[in-house]
Amino acid sequence: MARILSIDYGKKRVGMAVTDPGQIIATRLTTIPTHTIWDFLKEYFLKEKVETVVVGYPRQMNNEASEAVRYINPFLRKFQQVYPEIRLELYDERFTSKMAFQTMIDGGLKKKQRQNKEMIDGISATIILQDYLEQQRNLQ
Repeated sequence: MARILSIDYGKKRVGMAVTDPGQIIATRLTTIPTHTIWDFLKEYFLKEKVETVVVGYPRQMNNEASEAVRYINPFLRKFQQVYPEIRLELYDERFTSKMAFQTMIDGGLKKKQRQNKEMIDGISATIILQDYLEQQRNLQ
């Protein structure tokens, strides 16, 4: 089986998580500067077989897309042009940053460590991917 990659796309940073080849466990992969995403993806897809990319898509409480989609949508369009063979899924990412922060607290990280935005973005991508995996299992 191929992996599933999760992307928490932000204006400054991109958090990423990935499944094992059996698509059972979501693991934090990395957090990179947004301007390096295309080089990273090109390299990663050469090394690893990825069948699906799940992108966190922010929505507001009324279920409308949030303002952040104005920089996520161009990424999504380009991704589909560059990688048409890879399935692209959008996943509601509401509350993932808060959940990531709570995960850090629950994990015993000190206040200074919890201020690490790169870690929050990576954990958010992991939460998005784990939720996506659970949703897919429930559909089966």
